[in-house]
Amino acid sequence: GDDLVQTACERALRHADQFRPGTRMDSWMFRIMQNLWLDDRRRQKVRGTRVDPERTELSDGGQSARRLDDRLTLARIRDAVDRLPDDQRAVLVLVAIEGLNYRETAEVLDLPMGTVMSRLSRARSRLLDIMDTPPEEARAWAR
Repeated sequence: GDDLVQTACERALRHADQFRPGTRMDSWMFRIMQNLWLDDRRRQKVRGTRVDPERTELSDGGQSARRLDDRLTLARIRDAVDRLPDDQRAVLVLVAIEGLNYRETAEVLDLPMGTVMSRLSRARSRLLDIMDTPPEEARAWAR
């Protein structure tokens, strides 16, 4: 979190000449942060940063098994979110994770509120489809 914000601020300062008058500063900063976050997620995929169930210790009365299950579920949710188109993912992250309302999301992304609502609806529907698909099929489906 803090590293992302710091890196985004550094990038914004380095590229301040690219900021256009009339552009909302929060929208511009959000785009920088979003691009940095997406770059990081792509790097993690390339490196194969995943939970390995075979290497997880399960000797604490089931606690590790529950934590592993939680991490696998979280990894599956992240994978599902990663499969969303960028425009849907941006709206979903702002509303569901950052807690912005539709109006705030529309302002940050510089979109009409109806577009925010339709993208969010499509993102939620697509997530449900992905999460209802067994992991093996979902991997094949994503190719």
